[in-house]
Amino acid sequence: MLVVAALGGNALLRRGEPLTAGAQRANVKIAAESLAGIIRAGHQLVITHGNGPQVGLLALQGAAYKPDEAYPLDVLGAETEGMIGYIIEQELENALGHDRPVATLLTQVLVDKDDPAFKKPTKFVGPVYDKEEAETRAEAAGWHIARDGDKWRRVVPSPTPLEIPDMRVLQLLLEQGVVVICAGGGGIPVLRLNDGSIIGVEAVIDKDAASALLARQLGADALLLLTDVDAIYRDFGTATAAPIHRLTVAEAKILDLPAGSMGPKLAAAGNFAESGGLSGIGRLEDAVAILERRAGTCIVS
Repeated sequence: MLVVAALGGNALLRRGEPLTAGAQRANVKIAAESLAGIIRAGHQLVITHGNGPQVGLLALQGAAYKPDEAYPLDVLGAETEGMIGYIIEQELENALGHDRPVATLLTQVLVDKDDPAFKKPTKFVGPVYDKEEAETRAEAAGWHIARDGDKWRRVVPSPTPLEIPDMRVLQLLLEQGVVVICAGGGGIPVLRLNDGSIIGVEAVIDKDAASALLARQLGADALLLLTDVDAIYRDFGTATAAPIHRLTVAEAKILDLPAGSMGPKLAAAGNFAESGGLSGIGRLEDAVAILERRAGTCIVS
């Protein structure tokens, strides 16, 4: 099968860990073993990943510049794609014994300039703060902030991904048997101007939505949304919580999940499953078992 595997932020940095290169590499090394298992099982693999903490850190570093000299979010997204892709690429090559070509592709993703998300920022980036510090930083930098669990974080626009202009390059790499790492952090958000040219825009695209778009446009057989939770749960966080191992697209659409947790993952999984492929949500270490429908939550048409 052609499998698109989307790594959640926990694959790179667990909540509360310091934003250091060492911490990220240690987590990616563990993730690479699970990803290598998909390849050893005989499948072709495309990897996507999150970048929320990393792009937020770069934005904080940019605060050292004058306001008109700081790099915009699309450029920061490209920087994180290169940085994270490099680590995943290297650790996956090591896990595979260097017997398979692996490449990272900086991936542009087209969005609509009139997307309502530009007027209502919702995507978390950067580290967490207590409310007082978040408000102080927001006032100084002109941020929007929102509650994330018991903490607060910066939020930025997250428009809907529409098209992947780099699709031809992706297909060429796959035809040559390359394991591709792409669309990191949801890809680099770009607009198409009236003259047909493309330009970056200040936003961060949802990684799961971009991964579903990528999987559909590639004609993938399966989309795995890999995180640190073993499945989607009914009544999560209550005494009656129970894992859901199988959902149809219709059932997924009416299941009420919080927007800040599994909601976007379920929406992306259902979106892809409508095309006839298998969508799976579950733990990174269960990736092969999810493909075989022995673990996680599977969403089917």
